[in-house]
Amino acid sequence: MSDKTPTDLLRDKLVYKPQSAAKAMNETEIEQAGRFCEDYRDFLNACKTEREAVRFATGLLDAKGFVPFDAGTKYNPGDRVYAVNRGKAVIMAVIGKKSAAQGVRIAAAHIDSPRIDLKPNPLYEDEELVLLKTHYYGGIKKYQWTAIPLSLHGVVILRDGTSVTVTVGEDEGDPKFVITDLLPHLAAEQMKRTLDKGVAGEELNVLAGSLPLPGGDGAELVKLNILRILNEKYGMVEEDFLSAELTLVPAFPACDVGFDRGMIGGYGHDDRVCAYTSMMAAVDCAGPEYTAITVLADKEETGSDGNTGLASRFLEYFINDLARAEGLEGYNVLRRSECLSADVNAAFDPTFPSVLEKRNASFLGRGVVLTKYTGARGKSGTSDAGAEFVGKVRRLFGRAGIVWQAGELGKVDEGGGGTVAKYIANLDVDVVDVGVPVLSMHSPYEVVSKLDVYMAYKAFKAFFE
Repeated sequence: MSDKTPTDLLRDKLVYKPQSAAKAMNETEIEQAGRFCEDYRDFLNACKTEREAVRFATGLLDAKGFVPFDAGTKYNPGDRVYAVNRGKAVIMAVIGKKSAAQGVRIAAAHIDSPRIDLKPNPLYEDEELVLLKTHYYGGIKKYQWTAIPLSLHGVVILRDGTSVTVTVGEDEGDPKFVITDLLPHLAAEQMKRTLDKGVAGEELNVLAGSLPLPGGDGAELVKLNILRILNEKYGMVEEDFLSAELTLVPAFPACDVGFDRGMIGGYGHDDRVCAYTSMMAAVDCAGPEYTAITVLADKEETGSDGNTGLASRFLEYFINDLARAEGLEGYNVLRRSECLSADVNAAFDPTFPSVLEKRNASFLGRGVVLTKYTGARGKSGTSDAGAEFVGKVRRLFGRAGIVWQAGELGKVDEGGGGTVAKYIANLDVDVVDVGVPVLSMHSPYEVVSKLDVYMAYKAFKAFFE
């Protein structure tokens, strides 16, 4: 017999109360979340660039029975295919029982993250130290990237067309790189700068060497020694930097955070946490009613432009090819399709509460977050999902037992941000953002809740199935 009063019962019926994931999940589910996140942590450590994420994905897809997509083939229900775009984006699909004429289900995430890129001509010597000039990628707080160990990742195309993969700083015993900062004893003038100018973009120079060429003579012997090392290891000459994509990322691994191990700290949660969960939802999807598509795209952090970003047409072309195999027009498939734009949101930080409006913020440990719109201030640069589609997703999550919450990206006049949702919406697809809340977003060391990660996987899987 309930001890609740009529007022209590009415309150339970009418008042919105977001759930705690830990209270809503049983012990078995919490253990499952922990095991799922062990694999996710391995993915995060293995995939610090979009190229590495694509290589990881294709290896997994090959092992799980996916085959390279053939645009001229009509596929049958249950067939599993994937298509790689220039080594930096990938689409995977499980063919559904229903014709594409009734639409497809899309989860769209991105696999690029804020980082420090090398300039085309980066290598120089100054006072017998070799440094690398850089151009940061995406929105960062520049001071956070100084005085931490960095690793170098990327690809170099040599003058003869040979492609060479570079990874330095990840394996035990590897050297690391660092962007130096001033000691506080001599930083009086620097400390007068505003925080956003504490370290300027042109001061993000990477320390890369200090030993001169043994037995050498003449000028810039340290630089020549570094070029010798690069030539012996990779076959490079200095001109090959001009046809390279080399980037510096944090060298430390992702790991558990907190006495209770309930969180994961690491580089690249934005947005590889949604990339991994939506990819695994597709991998684990068997016999869907509608064709299930996960797209992992590049360039979101710089506006999704370029031929590997979702402002391009590579997703549209893929769906056109699926449609053509059934004698359909791609636009008729798209207009009946639905998408979860799989991207993160800013979690409420008790240390910095003033930038978030509590009633409409997302919180660590309260499940996956549904974000109806992003943009800045007056909803600029967003798709703003329709109430009908939000209602449909809400009912789906309720039926599937998904712990979820709603959230905005900060107070109205504090700033804002965007996702790939608007580019999918521009294809005439119903879309809403669904993802994981993140603390310290865009920093070298972001934090997520393991329970939220697992709920994201369950949400994407329920959407597909």
